[in-house]
Amino acid sequence: MTTAPHAARPTDTTPDPGVRDCGYGDEFRHVYDRIFRKDAYADLTGRVLAGWHPDPAAGTLELGVGTGRVAVPLARELIRVATADRPGGTGDPEAPAGAGDLPEIVGVDSSLTMLEGLRTEIDRHRLPITPVHGDIRVEREDDRRYGLVYCVCATLSMLTHPDEQRAVIRAAARALAPGGVLVVETAHPGHVRALHDGRRDASFFTPYPEPNTGLLTCSTLLPGDQPLWRASHVWFEGDGTSRVGTEISRLTEPEEVDAYAAQAGLVPIDRWADWLGNPLAPDSPMYIARYAHADHDTEAGERDGDA
Repeated sequence: MTTAPHAARPTDTTPDPGVRDCGYGDEFRHVYDRIFRKDAYADLTGRVLAGWHPDPAAGTLELGVGTGRVAVPLARELIRVATADRPGGTGDPEAPAGAGDLPEIVGVDSSLTMLEGLRTEIDRHRLPITPVHGDIRVEREDDRRYGLVYCVCATLSMLTHPDEQRAVIRAAARALAPGGVLVVETAHPGHVRALHDGRRDASFFTPYPEPNTGLLTCSTLLPGDQPLWRASHVWFEGDGTSRVGTEISRLTEPEEVDAYAAQAGLVPIDRWADWLGNPLAPDSPMYIARYAHADHDTEAGERDGDA
């Protein structure tokens, strides 16, 4: 979903043969949108990100866009705000892309499978989202800068070495416009360790709303010099069928992301447990952190009143 060793141009929606896909998209393509649902919480994520955006006209960059679970509701919200502020505006979130000067989202992913799903969403909802087949670790080849850059849904943790994670934050920082904001959401190591309760292996089942559906996860904390976490998932459908997929992530502490950001010239604004605005606890499943360039952090912090 996220990794590749070659950069892509911001307007390049064609496959880049230099991009190496880690295989996540193909492995989870049948169940990704079932596990990571495009639901009310995804809509909330979009609204919060829109509220944190310092300047929608400056554009938005998502690193690890997937099938648009967050980009689609964010685009709708940005369109609603942009059109409502115009004389005679309706705040229509389904306005055709290109109808007026609408805020654009550029979404980068290394998985062509994921980007195909995103293109379907773009066509269905007529949204100004540009899919890019590329590498989130590499600084972008153009000189465009964005008001908001975000990397969510544990994308950062899918990079299993600190140098790769550091490269993502560095590239994100360089893509920020003056006064821009970087948002990172990833898995909280404290939650994973709490699930394991001192054991190397653990299993847990998460029921889903539809009858007879759910996700069984077999979780292993891998030995080695990096804190790696392997999760093998079995998705159960209501018709009795199932799908299996495995992913490996790096348990990345909030302080590590803060350090990457500091090395890239960013300072923290705030940190949260979720998109509802709950404070981070030792066993929170995820954490969300906001950053800005050091000379703009005060202004960015003052904008969070509506978040």
